[in-house]
Amino acid sequence: MCKLRLLLYFCLLCCSGVVAAQGTDSIPDTKAPADTSYVYLLNADLIRFEEWINPDAQRLIGNVVFRHDSMYMYCDSALFYQKKNSFSAYHNVRAEQGDTLFLYGDSLFYDGESKLLRVRDNVRLENRSMVLLTDSLNFDRNTGLGWFFDGGTLLDEESTLISEYGQFDTNTKMSLFIDGVSLESPDYNLTTDTLHYNTDSHMAYLTSPTTIINEDNVINSSNGRFNTLSNSAVLLDRSVVEQSGGQNRMTGDSIVYDKDLGRMEGFGDVIINNYKDKIDVQGEYVYYNQENDSAVVTGRALLIEYSAGDSLYVHADTFRLVTFYNEARDSVVERQMRGFNRVRGYRPDMQMVADSMVFTTKDSSLTLYKEPILWSDGQQILGEKIIFYMNDSTIDWAHVKGQALFVQMVDSAHFNQIAGREMKAYFKNGEIDHADVNGNVEAVFYPLDADSTMIGMNTTEGPSLTTYFRDRTVYKIVVYGSSNGIMYPMSQIDRSKMLLSSFNWFERIRPLDAEDVFYWRGKFLDEQLKKSNSSREVPMPTLRRNR
Repeated sequence: MCKLRLLLYFCLLCCSGVVAAQGTDSIPDTKAPADTSYVYLLNADLIRFEEWINPDAQRLIGNVVFRHDSMYMYCDSALFYQKKNSFSAYHNVRAEQGDTLFLYGDSLFYDGESKLLRVRDNVRLENRSMVLLTDSLNFDRNTGLGWFFDGGTLLDEESTLISEYGQFDTNTKMSLFIDGVSLESPDYNLTTDTLHYNTDSHMAYLTSPTTIINEDNVINSSNGRFNTLSNSAVLLDRSVVEQSGGQNRMTGDSIVYDKDLGRMEGFGDVIINNYKDKIDVQGEYVYYNQENDSAVVTGRALLIEYSAGDSLYVHADTFRLVTFYNEARDSVVERQMRGFNRVRGYRPDMQMVADSMVFTTKDSSLTLYKEPILWSDGQQILGEKIIFYMNDSTIDWAHVKGQALFVQMVDSAHFNQIAGREMKAYFKNGEIDHADVNGNVEAVFYPLDADSTMIGMNTTEGPSLTTYFRDRTVYKIVVYGSSNGIMYPMSQIDRSKMLLSSFNWFERIRPLDAEDVFYWRGKFLDEQLKKSNSSREVPMPTLRRNR
């Protein structure tokens, strides 16, 4: 009886221990229509039923192949949970869906009910031109969405993307990367905490503080998009682009940037900082061409020069930066900053108004065009054109061309006045020292005694003269050539002689502070200069072709 029981037990053990891979329980009839809801075992060299070890699983060994609707999965060995419609695969794991999705790893668990794959260790996913490397990957076949959570690297033809967590959509090609994100290519390096990236268009979408570094620029932005193929970007929310090692910077509400074309456009509240020359330029629209170092600024355009202590604020309808190079284009010959239409400037010790202006680095000169006016404390200079020659950002000397007029307020009723065809004024330590006036010179001058009391009025006419200043006040006039003049005691002043025919005190037009430069107040018709041959010859600044 015992021998009979042992024989029966041995027979049962043999039947349940090893079954050929062609067993009908696991492999469907290929002639019958397949039910796509089931996971099918297509091949295994050996199938073991080890009920006392894992009663719910079939152990598959050698050339294992599964299929679930359109996906085929391969491995060296597996545990097949047929009742649960799932399996665990080990060694040389590979999953293929069509000719676009290939997934590799050391182990894989697949749930046929949820269509969720969990792949672990040495994971590699290939989707067209994209390759993802990680050690822990989940992939949802229902949505085409995959995600890794233990560090991963995404590779495409142009760049390498690294992050701690990431997810990607094989349908839309959109990916999300979080924590320690780095996007690198031969042309740039991008770092951030959160990044959306399209593997088809190679477009990166910025949603958190991001830094992009390339050969020429450093970009900082929290909102925008960056095309990694064309090195172009649309940047929002006060983004910043730095150039020349941080010496130049553009900040704007929005910036359109194209490295390959060497162009930038700023919109909204735009600021350009030139730290080397200590100049800031602001406007509502800025266009900059890096290739020829040119720029246009419009819309509440403002230039701020702050190299000489107090800042100089200059407004114009439009500013243009133009750069001229030598024939070989390997060095800069000259840069010009041009202001067009309604120029107004303010600094506590100096104010100015003109129709247009040009500042050039060639001789460090600032030229004001079309009836400019310059004020300094109680002094006013005007003419058809004024040229200031600078030395270390302070005025060295000024040349007033055409209908030059110098006015100095002594008090509200008395003004020192000098008029001529041209004037050259020379400065020391930022203050006027003396001035040479030539051509049909007329002067009205109130000499002062030792306690600064007016002793009379002196009127003079002659071909030329030199005026000397002490403490910003006229204290001596020297007339050259044939001249005539009259000295009136204060009690006998001829009031008809108190003001020259060209006299005007333009206090109404004078900028009052830095904000006032934006509000234009022009001359009245009867205050404008008379037309003359010299005024018709005054050239307006025009753009020259860059060499």
